[in-house]
Amino acid sequence: SVEMKTSRHTPDTSSLQKGADFVGAFMLGFEPQDAVALLRLDDLYIESFKVTDVKILRGDHLSRAIGRVAGQDGKTRFAIENATRTRIVIADSRIHLLGSYTNIRGARNAICDLILGAPPGKVYNNMRNVAKRMNERY
Repeated sequence: SVEMKTSRHTPDTSSLQKGADFVGAFMLGFEPQDAVALLRLDDLYIESFKVTDVKILRGDHLSRAIGRVAGQDGKTRFAIENATRTRIVIADSRIHLLGSYTNIRGARNAICDLILGAPPGKVYNNMRNVAKRMNERY
């Protein structure tokens, strides 16, 4: 259990919420430098969902779906992270996403496609198109 409270040196009470978000992100399994980004940037969010929220799977089918999201040696996960500028943690049958709202939406769509059985090549193609559009926008 972690206890946080403000003091007379706390300039803004929202710092308490940022601290709670940092601790929560670290406990979910995000790297410390990614969790620190929550403290520094205002438009970062964490979203969590279970693989079974997308499609009801059991046993080996569930394991294969998680394996499709992770990819061989984490290749698929890294491709999604880099294309959408998010961070992904796969913990058992839970998936945690850290990023801006629109980036999380893109990563979640790719992950849901993989869980539903889409071939990774098709998902990579879609991610490449999304990355191009994001680069044009910025």
